[in-house]
Amino acid sequence: MPSPSPARSTRGKTRPETPAVTSVSARKHVAPSRRVVRGDRGVKVSRSVTVRRPADELYAFWRDLRNLPRIVKHALNIERVSDIASHWSASAPFGDHRVEWDAVIINDEPGKLIAWRSREGAEIPNAGTVRFDPAPGDEGTEVAVTLEYNPPAGKLGAWLAKLSGEEPAQQVAEALRRFKALMEAGEIPTTEGQPSGRAETTKNKRK
Repeated sequence: MPSPSPARSTRGKTRPETPAVTSVSARKHVAPSRRVVRGDRGVKVSRSVTVRRPADELYAFWRDLRNLPRIVKHALNIERVSDIASHWSASAPFGDHRVEWDAVIINDEPGKLIAWRSREGAEIPNAGTVRFDPAPGDEGTEVAVTLEYNPPAGKLGAWLAKLSGEEPAQQVAEALRRFKALMEAGEIPTTEGQPSGRAETTKNKRK
């Protein structure tokens, strides 16, 4: 999760080269965007949740990639490479194999939108967005995640993953549920290991 594009000439007019920036918030489009999931091999996932917190606060959580493993129940590791680039690794649906890929943020609108795509050569090509829109009735923020990816072994792999309970649609829905609980209550409830349940608390729990 690239260097500025060279100047391009269109009908005799030269578009000036985009200057390098140190902060992605200085511009909306931060990396070249191109289709990474081609043909009918891709699987699309869309899930959303309403969170009773301001959009800027929710955006800030997602923009710091170190936060994501806290809400993704599946084993996930994210290494920050730069302000827009990152290296991801996650356990595969079957066995002990881990899949890895490099990702880059392609659009960043603070408080509104984050979009990314995997770099060329990823084991599982993927791209997606997370949007932050005002919820109806002033009920907080609607957080919508859209993910498109090519599963291992194509659609057969997606079907097998669904049977095993590792389908990304289920993972995204669960991540949003955990995200909502963490942002609204400051903790993620779980019943793992004890009947009475316990909670994973955030370090900056609101009082």
